[in-house]
Amino acid sequence: VTIIDDAEDQYRYEEVSIADEGSAQDADEDLDFAVRSLQELSEDVQATVRRQGVGEKPPVTRQLEAIDDFVRNFLFRMGMSRTLDCFQSEWYELQEKEQLGKAEQGTVSDVYIQNQELHDKLTSLHRDLAKFQDATRQTQDMLVTLRKERDHHRMHHQRVLQEKNRLLNDLKRLQKHYASYEPALRSLREKYEAALKEKMLTKLERDRAVGQIAGLQATLHSLESGLEEPTPIIAGTCKLQIITTKNTSEVAHKCKDATETGVEGPSQRRLREARQQGVAPADEPAKSSAARHPKDSEFPVDTRVNPLLGQVQKQPSDAMRSGSLRISQTLKAHEMPVSSMALHPRKEIIVTASDDQLWKMWSIPNGDIIMTGQGHTDWIGDCDFNPTGTNLATGGGDSTVKVWDFSQGACVLTLEGHGHAVWGCSWHSCGDFIASSSMDNSSKVWDVNSERCRQTLRGHTDSVNSVEFLPYSSTLLTSSADKTLSLWDARTGRCAQIFYGHLHSCNHGTFNLKGDTVVSCDSYGVIKVWDVRKGTATMTLNLGPHPANRLSFHPSGHVMAVASDDACVRIVDLLTGHVETLSGHEDAVQAVVFSPDGDTLFSGGSDGTIRMWE
Repeated sequence: VTIIDDAEDQYRYEEVSIADEGSAQDADEDLDFAVRSLQELSEDVQATVRRQGVGEKPPVTRQLEAIDDFVRNFLFRMGMSRTLDCFQSEWYELQEKEQLGKAEQGTVSDVYIQNQELHDKLTSLHRDLAKFQDATRQTQDMLVTLRKERDHHRMHHQRVLQEKNRLLNDLKRLQKHYASYEPALRSLREKYEAALKEKMLTKLERDRAVGQIAGLQATLHSLESGLEEPTPIIAGTCKLQIITTKNTSEVAHKCKDATETGVEGPSQRRLREARQQGVAPADEPAKSSAARHPKDSEFPVDTRVNPLLGQVQKQPSDAMRSGSLRISQTLKAHEMPVSSMALHPRKEIIVTASDDQLWKMWSIPNGDIIMTGQGHTDWIGDCDFNPTGTNLATGGGDSTVKVWDFSQGACVLTLEGHGHAVWGCSWHSCGDFIASSSMDNSSKVWDVNSERCRQTLRGHTDSVNSVEFLPYSSTLLTSSADKTLSLWDARTGRCAQIFYGHLHSCNHGTFNLKGDTVVSCDSYGVIKVWDVRKGTATMTLNLGPHPANRLSFHPSGHVMAVASDDACVRIVDLLTGHVETLSGHEDAVQAVVFSPDGDTLFSGGSDGTIRMWE
């Protein structure tokens, strides 16, 4: 760095005194400079005060309270307003008369004020203490409740664990038990197949032998008639050729002697019986008739006319078609769900069956109870009147079907034979037979007179959920959890037709009065209308996703009611496919039935009530 001498920078410098510099500044000072100076001074003072702690609040000097103010405050706090008025009147009067001395107009001693403050603080503390005590009591109660709930849930958890372990042990035991059946079932299946083969072979041998005997009889008859031409005989796979020889007369003579002397073998006896009955033994062998009970009833012929067909002409009302029905009456029938309902065929009476193991008879429309039936040891699944209305059939979870006589007021018959719970029952129009469906995958036809099972209908592969006789016919309709419906001949126990189409378990199926249409519903709310003659579905309605539990045809056959699991009843017009919804139940609807005149609809639900819609 090079420092230049003052003489070399070519500038001229003048000496200025300190006094001259201050005077120049005073000359240049203006208003703005003064304002800025004041602001800076104020900020400096505030900073100094903050540093020295002078900014704290000054102490408050407590002024003692006057005697009269103390008395007024006391009387006001105690709510003594009249005393306060008297005191103020007398006090001001004495003041005006100057009768109050200095002692009376002085101030209250500080100890009273402190006592009052302490009293107020003590009162506040007592109040807070009471609140805390209440909160403590509530907390203690809550703690006791929580401990009880904890103990309850702990016990419930232990019980569930015990039940789980027990069920696991039972499951293992059952698996082991059923595993032991596999060899036995395999052996029985092999024996059955072997016996079936032997039966077929025996049948073929029998037919062959019968054909041979018939051929021999024809040949002998020809020989007796003097025919000498050889006659070929073919029976099964055997071919016999009878040739006339010198011993022919001897054979004929022996046969003639045997016939004349009355010596008849079993084959000749059978041929003679077949000729008397006009049946060709080689084409249709005679069958041994099954043993009959002396009290067995006879099925009526199927050529009878259904007297209910006259109701088909009656058309449903506009309210019925449009679904504008309203609840006219509600009856609290049971404490548990109503599972089924049945109308008396001749009187204004309805019977309800319930999960509470009871059935009850009610008069309608007034809703008076007439009779109560108790006898089942488990829930009742279905009920049905006999055609005369004097008896009632019920089926339930105890695997029995019971027949109740109203004149005796008791159960007169208990039919046992099902292996599991009975879901449905139906009377034959003659009143001598009852059909029942069960969870054991079968249906049974019972004879009321001989008190025994006449037919067992096997063919479904899962629980049979409903059964119904076609009116004035021996045809049965069953619906099953195997997603099919079947038509049966109750006289022979054979399946006549199977309806395929449902994708889920079928809950119910029923006929219309004409008997040419069947409707069914499943556990996903799908309704199908079937043509009985064609065996095909003519209409499919999806009313899901809630299950459809039961169906009922209007007497006209054009309208149908559906009991749904979503607490609604749906009215379906089968001509147009229009669906209306009736709401009123508080829980799932389990049963619906139309009155014989078709003007009233009855519904029963899991809320234990039956409701009449008109």
